[in-house]
Amino acid sequence: MTKEALAEKLNGREYGNEITEAEAKQAKADGLLVIFGYSDDNAELRGVIDDEVGCYDGGAFLLHSGGVVTGRHVCDCEYCGFKAKESQCVKVEALFGREKPYTWTYRTSVPHATFNIMEDGKKFCRGIVIAANYLPKI
Repeated sequence: MTKEALAEKLNGREYGNEITEAEAKQAKADGLLVIFGYSDDNAELRGVIDDEVGCYDGGAFLLHSGGVVTGRHVCDCEYCGFKAKESQCVKVEALFGREKPYTWTYRTSVPHATFNIMEDGKKFCRGIVIAANYLPKI
């Protein structure tokens, strides 16, 4: 399945029923990553990465083919390699309440397809689907 086809399939789903376990498993097999908002503090990731990222009131996170770069690393030394790793990752911005009428939207520089998650008939989240081949192997 393509990122566009999966986004079309997920479009219009209700909050809390964004993606089934079978669909997440198929997304993983097809090399796709689905990102959508949950509550007021989380970005949910399903498919090639199965995780959640805390982003209360919005924020950004970094992705690579192995997952999410976590934590707030403050080291700027030449030994640990964090800065080099960080520079290779794909940045995803989680925007909370910044693009009306959505509660959650996402921005990234890599090609992606979008879908809408509804809550009580209103747009809650504009999620994204990314093909894993856009995520760097580090």
